[in-house]
Amino acid sequence: MKFVSIVIGSKSDYEVMKYCSDTLEAFGVSYELIISSAHRSPERTKEYIETAEKKGAQVFIAAAGMAAHLAGVLSSKTVKPIIGVPMSASALSGIDALLSTVQMPAGMPVATVAIGKAGAINSAYLAMQILALDNEELSYKLREDRIAKAKQVEMDSLEIETIISVK
Repeated sequence: MKFVSIVIGSKSDYEVMKYCSDTLEAFGVSYELIISSAHRSPERTKEYIETAEKKGAQVFIAAAGMAAHLAGVLSSKTVKPIIGVPMSASALSGIDALLSTVQMPAGMPVATVAIGKAGAINSAYLAMQILALDNEELSYKLREDRIAKAKQVEMDSLEIETIISVK
């Protein structure tokens, strides 16, 4: 079974990354979510990657704050796509995690999304776009979602245009 693996560095990341899992669920995409740390449980992280690949993980999403080495560690252990979600967990409001996640050495790529909630949601969308390369049903759902989002923009605009013209 193909699925998306979500690895969060600590329990405190779950509240934000729930947006990622909720997005995957809304599209009917299978996922697995675990807590494993690049620093506090490096052996667990390494073993999990190997196990997840054998079970069918196609894309890994890694969420971590501060030094945020989790995505880089995953990238060093697999050739599957890695999506890094920087978390706001320090006095630097996630900028440290963003820079750590995005600044990978050549040959160890990590696709990096926004800090926090937007990044959590976009990590799910990016993972689904990768899965949709050979999944027409998922590709269709993603196209339909884009159409619905465009229609919502038009509806929102009409609402505001009406308010403005009444004044």
